[in-house]
Amino acid sequence: MGSKVLIKLKNIRFGYPNGQKVFENLSLHVRKGDRIGIIGPNGSGKTTLLHLIVGLIKPTGGDIIIFGRSRVSEKDYREVRKRVGLLFQDPEDQLFCPTVAEDVAFGPLNLRKSRDEVCRIVEQTLKELGLEGFENRVTYNLSGGEKKLVSLATIFAMDPEILLLDEPTAGLDEAATQTIEDILLQKAHTYIIVSHQREVLEKITGDIYKMDKGTLKSL
Repeated sequence: MGSKVLIKLKNIRFGYPNGQKVFENLSLHVRKGDRIGIIGPNGSGKTTLLHLIVGLIKPTGGDIIIFGRSRVSEKDYREVRKRVGLLFQDPEDQLFCPTVAEDVAFGPLNLRKSRDEVCRIVEQTLKELGLEGFENRVTYNLSGGEKKLVSLATIFAMDPEILLLDEPTAGLDEAATQTIEDILLQKAHTYIIVSHQREVLEKITGDIYKMDKGTLKSL
């Protein structure tokens, strides 16, 4: 018996209103403990795939089953978004509070954690990601690498069961890339990473797929 399937995409089809087809019969299983990398050219649907999993967009065909339940309506995805953390490609889409501490606290507060518990979560999360002392830093003034780390912190603070990471090391220098690689290997168990950097995926994922003509092919 293998690990439990957490995400099951079956025969997914998706196209934009202008007629552009993105997915044709795409399927993917994600089990507990899987570390999956996805590569592919711009416009091949890598980001679209992550957005489908959390219900930001809906497929035009096929089935999305997450945590054993079919997900169709907006209500279905509310639970998913509490248990699956999505890192956007651009940190500016993730960070919207004045300070780092407020950004990291936002998710736990929405989960109705107590103020004391939220303060503990913020302190612990920043420490784990090497961001001690960043609590009162203005997010707007952070470097690109720091913004990526704080974006990761906002997700880790929610204690998700699965991470969906869209280009987590894009545009970062070698040191910042290494930091994020180390954090994921040490502190994350199940994730899907979309990246153009195959060398990064080879270090931190177990299975790599290529997005090709609307479906996924194992490499």
